[in-house]
Amino acid sequence: MRADRLVSLVLLLRQRGRLTADTLAAELEVSTRTVLRDIEALSTAGVPVYAERGRHGGFALLPGFRTELTGLTPDEALALLTSRNGRLFGLGPALDAAMRKVVDALPADATEAARRFLTDPETDLLASRRPHDQVADATMRTVRQAVLSGHRLRIDYQGSGLRTIDPLGLVTARDRSYLLALRDGEDRTYRLSRMASAEQLPEPAQRPTDIDLNQLWKDRCARFLSENHITACVRVNPNRRDDLLNMAVAVRTEALGPDGWPRLEVTFQDLRHAVWALWQLGPDAEAQTPQALRTALHNRAASLVARYAAARSGPAHP
Repeated sequence: MRADRLVSLVLLLRQRGRLTADTLAAELEVSTRTVLRDIEALSTAGVPVYAERGRHGGFALLPGFRTELTGLTPDEALALLTSRNGRLFGLGPALDAAMRKVVDALPADATEAARRFLTDPETDLLASRRPHDQVADATMRTVRQAVLSGHRLRIDYQGSGLRTIDPLGLVTARDRSYLLALRDGEDRTYRLSRMASAEQLPEPAQRPTDIDLNQLWKDRCARFLSENHITACVRVNPNRRDDLLNMAVAVRTEALGPDGWPRLEVTFQDLRHAVWALWQLGPDAEAQTPQALRTALHNRAASLVARYAAARSGPAHP
């Protein structure tokens, strides 16, 4: 909405000083022409914004200009400033706008204090950073709308095809986004990055009206850990580590081996899932345990070798 954009424009100028039209356009994700129209509208409304020409020119506010735009107390603003995960639900632009209001609500000394809180750093002293799930904007938007409006979803889920579900809520854990849902009344958990598409249906979702999402997530985690999944110790090329993490259901332990390759204890849904995942990695991964997984991979590789061994003696059978 234009009103929200005008507020964001004022906050940007107040917090960062003189900015060019191109910089404002990039920050607000609009065209330069739109920024110029917004500047004119602010000036007409009495906001003391002025232009400075030249190499280091741009738009700025008169010194000392301030108007209450946030309605947040300093303590509330500081608490929000250390929050996270808005981007994982496809709310990046809204989070940016909210953070501008948060920073503007802080007095000078509190703004300095806020810089001492670091949330979600790009580097990690203990391990290389895992990438966020890549979820298509359209899919995330559709799922989010269905969760909020209480409508059923039809999703195309990787390896399972189309299915109709009743969404309960969205959860992020270890930089991954999950949809908690019901399917035919049974609990289901779906990873959003594995959704090829999502369609919101007109009929209302069949779900409880009172949902404690935090308790629901705890219950499902406890249930998952108690189920008979297969756990494997895998030696993996460091360049393919993230690929393994993206295919595994959970990671329990990780250590660096003497050869520089990580050793991970990872959980798969079952033996079939484990064989499929490690087959994708080829020679870049080795299952060290359990023996049943090593045997299954050996048999699959031997079958493939036997099939193509005939290529040395003649053409394939029709």
